[in-house]
Amino acid sequence: MPSDPLSQLSFRQRELLQRWLPGASIRADLSWGLVATTVLKVRAADGAQCIVKAAGPADHHIAREIRAHLNWLAPWTSGGLAPELLHHDREAKVLVTRYLPGELVQGHPAEAEPETYRQAGRLLTALHGQLAVVDTEFHADQNARSLAWLDGEHRIAEETAAELRALIGSWPAPPATLVPTHGDWQPRNWLIERGVVRVIDFGRAALRPAATDFARMAARDFRGRPDLEEAFLAGYGADPREPDEWARTQLREAIGTAAWAYQVGDEGFEAQGHRMLAEALAAF
Repeated sequence: MPSDPLSQLSFRQRELLQRWLPGASIRADLSWGLVATTVLKVRAADGAQCIVKAAGPADHHIAREIRAHLNWLAPWTSGGLAPELLHHDREAKVLVTRYLPGELVQGHPAEAEPETYRQAGRLLTALHGQLAVVDTEFHADQNARSLAWLDGEHRIAEETAAELRALIGSWPAPPATLVPTHGDWQPRNWLIERGVVRVIDFGRAALRPAATDFARMAARDFRGRPDLEEAFLAGYGADPREPDEWARTQLREAIGTAAWAYQVGDEGFEAQGHRMLAEALAAF
């Protein structure tokens, strides 16, 4: 942890933190280090444990997280299954939540247990079931986003990138039904305590098709573990993945993973993205 983790916050963010949590002490710096977001575990003067998230000027994840807390997380927070929002300021890009106890599922023995995924399925269907809207532009926007990734910096082979551009250009763009999604639904954003699964990190939350929240598990957790996928679907209650659109979703996810991971210097995640890309292309 840096000698003064608060130095990573802007003056306005430090000012707000002092107003919201006067006398708070920093217990741990939980920042990833890959992106310009500072995550601190702090202890308030009254002894309450809290999480502070503060982002840099170019960040758009904090606004998504605040939106999720204000609009979509009640099915979870009402049962203590997600952190409660205590303070926020969209303009300053900072928020404070109550600390949620538990250990990360990723790397924990629970990561290999079907019951974990059954609970994760039940949690996700509660999120998705709150709202559904039809968007006529969603698929066209997602196709354009994939093309923008390909036009940016990456290590996708040029002949593969050319194939991808042609393929994306041939895709239809029908209306899409959107629901509240987490956006990064996988064990690294689940906690486990006494057998109960809880949820953290809503910086990618947005309205999307329900199947998009299956993509990251399919790329990693369900590989070679059909029992985990079956348990997840049992908890979720249905399978929203229409085959043709699911194939397009997986390819978009692979392109974004490979390009984003390269740009932030995460070589392990980039390698996963290239594997996802090869497997997704095989479906076409």
